[in-house]
Amino acid sequence: MTSLPVPVAPAKVVELQDHLASAAAYALAEKSDATRRAYASDFADFAAWCRGMSTDPLPASVATAAAYLASLADRGLKASTITRRAAAIGYAHRRAGHEPPTNAEPVRAVLKGIRRRLGVAVERKAPATARAIGAMLKKVPDTREGKRDRALLLIGFAAALRRSELVGLVVEDLERTPDGIFVHIRRSKTDQEGEGHTVAIPRGGKLRPVEALEDWLAASGIRSGRIFDLTDRSVANIVKRYAEAAKLDPATFSGHSLRAGFVTSALEAGADLLKVMDVTRHREVKTLKAYDRRAKAFKNHAGKGFL
Repeated sequence: MTSLPVPVAPAKVVELQDHLASAAAYALAEKSDATRRAYASDFADFAAWCRGMSTDPLPASVATAAAYLASLADRGLKASTITRRAAAIGYAHRRAGHEPPTNAEPVRAVLKGIRRRLGVAVERKAPATARAIGAMLKKVPDTREGKRDRALLLIGFAAALRRSELVGLVVEDLERTPDGIFVHIRRSKTDQEGEGHTVAIPRGGKLRPVEALEDWLAASGIRSGRIFDLTDRSVANIVKRYAEAAKLDPATFSGHSLRAGFVTSALEAGADLLKVMDVTRHREVKTLKAYDRRAKAFKNHAGKGFL
C-alpha cells in the first residue's frame, strides 16, 4: 500500500500563523486584565439572557441590545452598571469584526433614557483622612498580621494608591533614600501602556509610613516579590475592619478610601492642587475639584460669618 504524501505548510504560511498568534496576543493586551474580566462577565450575562430569549448574542440585533439594556433597568440595576454592560457588548462585537448594535441611535436613546430615569450620581465612599487613619492605627494589634495591616493602610494612604496598585507592589518597586522611599508604579488605571510613575513617600513625623513598611518587611522576611499577598477585596475588608474598630461606619469606607483620604487631607492642609496631582497622578485638575470642595466646604462656607 502506497503512503500518501503528507502536505507540509510552506515556511511563509507557518510564519504568517505565528504573526497572527502574536497579533491576537497584542489585541488581548489592549485592555487591562481587570477590564477584560469585567467585560467577559458582562457579556456572559448578555449571552445568557439572549439564550433565554432564543436570540443570537453575536452578532446581536439592535432590538436585542436595546431590549436587554431595558430589562436591566427594569430589574433595578444602576445606570453605571448598565452603561458598562453596553460597553462590553460593543467590545465583544468589535473584537469579532461586527458593527456593535450599541452604536445604533435606538440603543443610544435607550441608554440616555435610562440615565435620565435612574440618575448617574456616583456613590462616593468616605475618605480615610489622616484623622481617620490615626484612629484606625490605634486598633491595629502588634502582631505579624498587624504589622502587615499597618503598612498596607499607611502606604496605600501616603502614596494615594489604587487597590490594584497597592496589591501589585513588589519589593523591586521600592527605592530607599535618607528622606523616605520612592515607589515606582509600573502600570495603573490611567497608564495602561506601562509608561510608569514614581511617587515619593516621606518618612513623616506623625504617621511614619516608611517605618511601618520597613517593620512589615522585616517581620515577614520578604526580600523580593509582592509586598502584600492580598486581593483588591482584601484591601477593602481591612479598611472596613479597622474603620469599624475605630467606631467609624464601615459601610461608608472602601479600598478607595485610602486614596481619597490622602487627597482630602492634603487639600484640607492647604496643599497646592498640582502638588497633590504629583502624588495621585490625576491627569485633569477638574477631577480633584470635588475633593477640594469637600475639604473646604466648612472653611469657606457662605454662612460662616453669621451661622
